[in-house]
Amino acid sequence: MNYADFVHLHVHTQYSLLDGAIRLHDLFAKAKEFQMPAIAMTDHGNMFGAVDFYQKAYAAGIKPIIGCELYVAPGSLSERNEGHRHLVVLAKDTHGYRNLMKLTSAGYLDGFYYKPRVDKELLTRHSEGLICTSACLNGEIAYLLLKGDRNGARKAAEEYRKIFGEGNFYLEIMENGLEEQKRANRELIDLAKELSIPLVATNDCHYLNRDDAEAHEVLLCIQTGTTMEDEKRMRFQTNEFYLKSPDEMKQNFDYCPEAIANTIEIANKCNLSLDLN
Repeated sequence: MNYADFVHLHVHTQYSLLDGAIRLHDLFAKAKEFQMPAIAMTDHGNMFGAVDFYQKAYAAGIKPIIGCELYVAPGSLSERNEGHRHLVVLAKDTHGYRNLMKLTSAGYLDGFYYKPRVDKELLTRHSEGLICTSACLNGEIAYLLLKGDRNGARKAAEEYRKIFGEGNFYLEIMENGLEEQKRANRELIDLAKELSIPLVATNDCHYLNRDDAEAHEVLLCIQTGTTMEDEKRMRFQTNEFYLKSPDEMKQNFDYCPEAIANTIEIANKCNLSLDLN
């Protein structure tokens, strides 16, 4: 079988409660259609679907990559500050999977403040066996770059590289039609060159097909207690957050082919084997 040379590494399934609209059965059918060798699950703050995802992936003949989009507190967990930032982590092996369980459990048991949060001290203690990517515009690095704080963004990038180790940290770029994202991408590419940190292309998938964008909006209304009539409701500004085909992704990132190639590099590094007996 000729496998596609791109893998989605930032995907929110039905287990990103009231935020992800991708059902696992549909996800693996689409991944098979796209001939993807692997696919990741990176739900918000939890691993509720990890075993379900793992079993269904293998049943479909696709390598499962178990991950999570963590909420990182601005300071320590003892401080009740808002303004958490997103960070994607992926398990390379059983050790990484155990560390991911420790991080998500601590997020709920020790760090919960509106969201299940971790902090950098926890990440440092439980970083072994994990690959980290810088996440979306709500990630610390993109957020600081858009604020014009390049020094802060550089410091944060070097900090995450130190926490996760050389070769285990990537700067994430996306093409989702947002002007802020275009600005962030330019800055992230410059930062990647400056610090010799590799780039990775993702799409922060929240629904399966472009046509599902409105259904996803309804889901967000349920989550936030608003209605579709509310002009000020939380919403995604474009309908680009779907599971794009490898060809679409390669076309979107024709200016940065290494970011596409690095999705396969990361997938090859992630070889989790779970004993479910």
